[in-house]
Amino acid sequence: MQLVIDGVSKRYSGGNWALKGFTLELKPGGLGLLGPNGAGKTTLMSILATITRATEGRVTWNGRDVASHPDELRAVLGFLPQDFGVYPNLNVVEFLEYLAAVKGLDAATSRRRIDELLNLVNLTDVRKRPLGGYSGGMKQRVGIAQALLNDPQLLIVDEPTAGLDPEERVRFRNLLSDLSGVRIVILSTHIVSDVEATATDIALIAQGTLVAHASPEDLLRRVEGKVWEWVLPSAELNAAKQKYLISNTSRRSDGVHARVLADAPPDGAQPVTPNLEDAYLFCLSHHRAGVAA
Repeated sequence: MQLVIDGVSKRYSGGNWALKGFTLELKPGGLGLLGPNGAGKTTLMSILATITRATEGRVTWNGRDVASHPDELRAVLGFLPQDFGVYPNLNVVEFLEYLAAVKGLDAATSRRRIDELLNLVNLTDVRKRPLGGYSGGMKQRVGIAQALLNDPQLLIVDEPTAGLDPEERVRFRNLLSDLSGVRIVILSTHIVSDVEATATDIALIAQGTLVAHASPEDLLRRVEGKVWEWVLPSAELNAAKQKYLISNTSRRSDGVHARVLADAPPDGAQPVTPNLEDAYLFCLSHHRAGVAA
C-alpha cells in the first residue's frame, strides 16, 4: 500500500499556483498535513481524492497513475471534504444507505456497517431525525461516518474537527489514531493540537510547497535550545513582537509571560521545553524568510 505524490503542481485560471512541485511518499500510518489557511492543503486533498487534476506532476496508488486509473483508488478511498453537504430531508440512515449504494456496497453489508458507524460517531439515538435538524457538529460526524463506509485503505479528512465540541474532538482524534495502523490516513488541518494528538508523521505546507516532512520528534529537535519564556511589562509587548517571533503570551500578576523563538534569549529569558506549535512556527518563519530573501 503506497501513495506517491511526484512533483505535483496546480495552476488555476488567472495564473495562480496553488501547489508547486509538491513531492511526498506515504505508506500506512497517520500523516498530519499542517499549514496555514490558503497554503494549498485543500487543493492537494482534491487532487488525491481524484476530484481535481494536477497541472503538472502525477499521483500514483500502488504504482498506478491516479489520473489515468481513478476508479482503482476510488474503490478504496474514504474522503471527508472541508465543505461537506447533506440532503436535509433524509435521516442519517437513509443518507448513508444512499452513499453505500453509490460506493457499491450490498444491502446486508451496508446495514451492518451503518449500525457500526452510527455507534462509532455517537448518532444512534438520532438516526431517524432529518439531517436538516442536525447541528454543525452532528453533520460533521455524519461526514466522518460516510468516509468510513467502505472501510477505506486511504482515508483523507480535510479540516475534520471544524464545528466539533471539545468532547467530540477528542473522540475523533482517538478514532483517527486507531484507524491509522493498517491504512494511510491523511489529516489536513491548521490546528496543531489535532495533528499532535493523531499523527505519526507530519508534512508542513506553506504557499503551495512542502516546507518539512518529518516525525513529530524530529521537528521538535529542530527547535531545541531556541524556545524561551520571557517576562516583560505589558507596555513593552508590542515592541517585543517587532523584534522577536512570539508563539504565545499569557498575562499574570508579574507581567506578560511571552514564549519566544530565537537562537539567543532576550535579556532575562529562561529556556523552556519546545512543543509542536513552536516547531511549526519556527519552520514557517524560516521558510518565509527564505522566500523573502
